[in-house]
Amino acid sequence: MDLLELGTLYQSLERTVAKYGDRPAYAVPPMPGRAYHPDGCEFTWSQTWAEVQRRKSYYAAAGYGPGHRVAILFDQRPEFVFHHFALNALGCSTVPINPDYRQDEIAYLLEHSEPCVALAIEPRLVDVRAAADALGVPVLRFDDLDAPLPRPKTPPGSFTPDGTTEAALLYTSGTTGRPKGCVQSNEYFHTFGNSFASKGGWLAMQEGVERLYNPLPLHHANCLSISLPAMLLLGGCLVFPDRFHAGTFWKDISACGVTAIQFQGVIPNILMKLPEVPEERAHMVKFALCAGVEPSLHAAFEERFGFPLIEMWAMSETGRLITDHIEPRAVHTRAFGRSGPGHEARVADENGNEQPAGVPGELLVRNSEAAPRKGFFSGYLKDATATEEAWRGGWFHTGDVVMRDETGMLFFMDRKKNIIRRSGENIAAAEIEACLVTHEKVRQAAAIAVPDELREEEVMACIVLFSMDDAGEALARELTAWCTARMAYFKAPGWYLFLESLPTGSSQKFVKIKLFPPGTDPRAQPGVIDLRALKKPAKVHA
Repeated sequence: MDLLELGTLYQSLERTVAKYGDRPAYAVPPMPGRAYHPDGCEFTWSQTWAEVQRRKSYYAAAGYGPGHRVAILFDQRPEFVFHHFALNALGCSTVPINPDYRQDEIAYLLEHSEPCVALAIEPRLVDVRAAADALGVPVLRFDDLDAPLPRPKTPPGSFTPDGTTEAALLYTSGTTGRPKGCVQSNEYFHTFGNSFASKGGWLAMQEGVERLYNPLPLHHANCLSISLPAMLLLGGCLVFPDRFHAGTFWKDISACGVTAIQFQGVIPNILMKLPEVPEERAHMVKFALCAGVEPSLHAAFEERFGFPLIEMWAMSETGRLITDHIEPRAVHTRAFGRSGPGHEARVADENGNEQPAGVPGELLVRNSEAAPRKGFFSGYLKDATATEEAWRGGWFHTGDVVMRDETGMLFFMDRKKNIIRRSGENIAAAEIEACLVTHEKVRQAAAIAVPDELREEEVMACIVLFSMDDAGEALARELTAWCTARMAYFKAPGWYLFLESLPTGSSQKFVKIKLFPPGTDPRAQPGVIDLRALKKPAKVHA
C-alpha cells in the first residue's frame, strides 16, 4: 500500500482505535516526587481517542483549521500526544518547543514558525510569554482547556487534510547558525513509522502487543517521528519517562512490561557502567534499537543484558531508517546496515560520483530515482535555497561520511557537517560561535567537538579575546553563564581554550582542522579549562 493513501495521522488513529481500543497506547513509569503522574499512568487507545476528541472540540470551536500552527512546550507530558492528534484532525501543525530552550531561542522559534498560539507548562509560562509578547503570539497554560482560546488571526485553509498536509514542524540544528524548521507531512510520519514497524529480522514486531520504551525527548524526531507512528501503526504502546534515569532504568523496563527499547548510543555506555541488578535480566525485551553504538561495548552489552542491540542510522529529514538487523551483523564495527527499497543509499565524492567499496564518501539517500523525495521531509521552512542545496543531484546530502564494503554494508566514519553530537542532541557549532562573539570580551570563537567518555561528544570553545589579559577560568565561567542565559544548557561549552589567533585558509575563513595537529586530543592542551560540571539542566516540573 502506498503510505500516502493512509491519509492523516488522525485517520490512522481512528483505524487503530477501532482495532485495538482496549489495548494500551501510552504509558509513563512511576516517578515519586514528580508533579504530574507521580505514580505512573497508562492510557488505552480508546481513552486516547476520548482525550483527543476533547481537545479537537476545543480547537475547532475557536476556528482552528488547515494551515494553522500551534507551538507547545510540554516537557515530556503524555497529554502532548492528545493535542498532537487533535490538531492533526483539523489539518493544523504541531510545533514542539524544546523545554531546555531559553527565552531568545523560544523567541526565534515563535517568530520563524508563526504559530497562532503557544501552550506552555506552568514553570515556563513566564519565559514563553516574554518571548512571545513582542510577536503578538498569545500564550496559554498547557493544561488549561477551560481558558478562552484566541481565534487565529488568519482564516484556515480551504483544503481537506491528507497525506501531504504538514503535521509537524521540528527544528533541527543548522550548520550555519539558527536551527532550521523541518516541515514534516503525514506521509513523512507514516513512512518513518512503517520503516521501523516493518523491518523484520531482529526488529520483528507484532501488532497489538508491543510495548516500546523510549526515554528520549518527544520533541525530537527519534521519539516523535519514529517511535510514536510505529506504535500507532502497530497498535502497540509507547512507554516514555520524563527523561533517561540510569538509577531506575531497569525497574521501569520490568514494571512496564517493555518488549522493545529505542535510545541513543550514550545510554548503553552508561548502562554498562552500572552495578548488576536482578532486573537487567528479568525482562521481556526482544531488542534495543540504537544509533551510535560504541563497537567495543556492543557484544559485551548483548552478552550482559540478553538481547540484541541493533545499530541504526536516520535523520530528521529522511523519514526512514537504515538498520543492521539481519544476521550476520558486524557488531565489532560501526556498521549500520544496507540500503534497500525505499531507502536507496550512495557513497559519493564531492561531485556526487559514487565511490568504490572501501573508499569513504558522503552518504546520499533517496526513496527512488523515480520519486527521490517521497516520504522525506517537505523542506526547510522559508528556506527553499537550503532545501534545494540539500537535494542537489536528486539525492539528499546527509553530511555524514561513511564507507561501503563489497557486500553493501555501510559503516559510519564521521560527520562532514559542522555538528556536535552530545547525549543525543545535535548542536550547531555556528550557533555557539554566534552567541560567544556577542560577548564584549570575545573577538573570535570556534566551537568544536571533543570526545566525551559519557556523552559521546562535548562542546569545546577556542576563543580569541580582544585582550588576553582577560583569559582565565573566571572569564570562562562568565562565558558559560552568558551562553546558558541565551541557549539551552547542553549547547554551552564544557571546555575552553584561549588562543592568540585562529587558523584561517586562503579565503580567510576559520579552518578548524588546523586548530590542532592530527591525533591530538584538544582536551590535553596547555591552558585548557574544564567546566563540564557547570552544565546542568534546569529543574522543571509541572
